[in-house]
Amino acid sequence: MTKEAIAKAPAGRVRRTPVGRRNVLTVSGKEPGYVYRVVNDMGDNVQRFLNAGYEFVDAKDVTIGDTRIGAPTATGSNAEAHVGGGTKAFVMRQREDFYLEDQAAKQTHIDAIEASTKQEALNGNYGKLDITRD
Repeated sequence: MTKEAIAKAPAGRVRRTPVGRRNVLTVSGKEPGYVYRVVNDMGDNVQRFLNAGYEFVDAKDVTIGDTRIGAPTATGSNAEAHVGGGTKAFVMRQREDFYLEDQAAKQTHIDAIEASTKQEALNGNYGKLDITRD
């Protein structure tokens, strides 16, 4: 098929997903102003995200993975996916301002560690090999 034929494809045409490139964890239908995550239901993962200000996303509001045909969801149920090995994952979201605040806090911590490492290097205490033996 030529580039011209592809460019002239009908606007309402369903986009094909090649068999080898299927992505089961994409989330479409995201609401602006929120950051979305797919959280595995393992250990206390889900509770940690809830404590951090994340909330469950309703299954009727988003689509998980590539196009699903006839995949029923119960009204009011959480959006979830099965990610393999019997593990279930939930789509969760957090307000973008909370997310950016958390990222800034993480970056402050990283900057402090890097500054400390650089200071140690400048003092000659980092990366110097002591080859003396007892």
